[in-house]
Amino acid sequence: MTRLTYAEVGATAGALPDGYHHVRESLVIGHGRAAFERAADDLLAGRAQSRAGASVELSDVPLREGSLVVMRMRIGPLRFRIPCLVVWAERTPTTCGFAYGTLPGHPERGEERFQLVLADSGDVIFSVVAFSRPGRWFTRLGGPLARSVQTRMTRRYLAALAVDAERGT
Repeated sequence: MTRLTYAEVGATAGALPDGYHHVRESLVIGHGRAAFERAADDLLAGRAQSRAGASVELSDVPLREGSLVVMRMRIGPLRFRIPCLVVWAERTPTTCGFAYGTLPGHPERGEERFQLVLADSGDVIFSVVAFSRPGRWFTRLGGPLARSVQTRMTRRYLAALAVDAERGT
């Protein structure tokens, strides 16, 4: 079950490919080394996704390239299984992140990158970059609604680590 549903693997690291909806959002979520380390630990444990409202199963903690991520979400009476494969992951003294790509059964096709940076100013910046297009009949049919869900989830991801980094928990 490791066959990705798109060809542009790794494209969230640079120019996003044509033919997809693009997302680029960033937020300063804290300040200092301790906030960065807490946020990095949480990010690589899937807590941005779980705090955003998804049930999350990870094949590895911390996440690394090749890890399987299966999220489950409920929107009203609808339930979704959202399988992804981590295609990039790294942790350095000033950056931490991972990107996952969609697997068969995911409602979308594309890639999403989550990255933390400890800037020279001491700010901890959390960014989400993604490209996607409908991958199933219901996301094609639900066009604007699917985009709305993606926007809401991106904001929830950013807020999930911001709250944690600021509270120090």
